Parts: sequence; C-alpha cells; structure tokens
Amino acid sequence: MSRLRVVPATAARWPDLVDLFERKGPRGGHRNTPGYGCWCMWWRDRSLGHGTPKKSALGSLVRAGKEPGLLAYDGAESVGWISVAPRETYGSLLRSPQYRPQDEDERVWSIVCFVVDRPRQGEGIAAALLDGAVAHARKRTASALEAYPHRVKADDYMGGLDLYLERGFRVFREQKHRAVVRLAL
Repeated sequence: MSRLRVVPATAARWPDLVDLFERKGPRGGHRNTPGYGCWCMWWRDRSLGHGTPKKSALGSLVRAGKEPGLLAYDGAESVGWISVAPRETYGSLLRSPQYRPQDEDERVWSIVCFVVDRPRQGEGIAAALLDGAVAHARKRTASALEAYPHRVKADDYMGGLDLYLERGFRVFREQKHRAVVRLAL
C-alpha cells in the first residue's frame, strides 16, 4: 500500500465519496455497506429515508462546505471514510439514551462511522482515518474528540475499542456493547 492521504470531504471530492459508497462487489451488490444506503446520516437525521434521501442530505452538507467527514486516498483512489464533525451536528446522538452528552462542552467533536473499502480492510486504513480525524478536529479547535466504539467487534462501523485506546483515547462511559471514549485535544 502506498502512503495514505486523509483529507476533508469537499464538494470537489464528492464524486470520490459517492464512488467509495456505491462500488459494486463481485456478485453485483454494494460492497461497502453500511455506508451505501445509510450515507452516514443515521446519527444526523433519522427522519430521512434510506438510500437516495440520505445520499442527497450528505451531498447537501458537502456542497455547503460543512466537511462532514474525511476521505482516505491511496493514490487517486478513495479507500476510506470517517464521519467526524462537531457533536451538536448529530441530532440523534444528542437524544440517544446511551450516547447523549453528559457535559456542557460545545467544542466536543464526535466520530460516528468508518467505511473502509471491503477489499482494503485490515490494511490500517481505519487507523489512518482516525489519526486524520484527531488532527482535523484539533485544527478546528475542538476541545475533545468523542467516539462510541464496540467493545468486542473490531470491524464495527463505529470502530473497535482497541483502535481508540491505542491512540490515547480514554473510556469515558461504559455501555452494554459499546464504550464512550474521549481524547482531550
């Protein structure tokens, strides 16, 4: 694998995000689920229908210059995505009994999703995306970065706990299957 480049999703990069999410697998189905269909909008707006409505909503955010996440590139090919943004942009997260904030800090950012191109999983792309998310949030003056990894499943769409712990995140709260982790920036 050549050196990965992790950059914000912008209007100019929207086609690369669409390509990553809509790639076909060997049997014709979409290989990068749950990204395809959900479009990382579940935690932002649960009123949106699956598929096209969610894709349109994410596209609107990107075209408005919101940078709702980061893309990982290997050369010219997009190979991964991480949804990282200010915590208050995830309305469903704010209302979640498990994940809603227990502090008043408005400068906390959240990570709610990883999508790594299925044939490229296990190559360190998720780790590069997480490192990029930390740098991105820090550059945008976030006070902390929060995430909600699965405690056992390393390939969970929100990431596995070890991925975060290896990068200095601390467990903030325990849940049944997940932990709320946080890294002070």
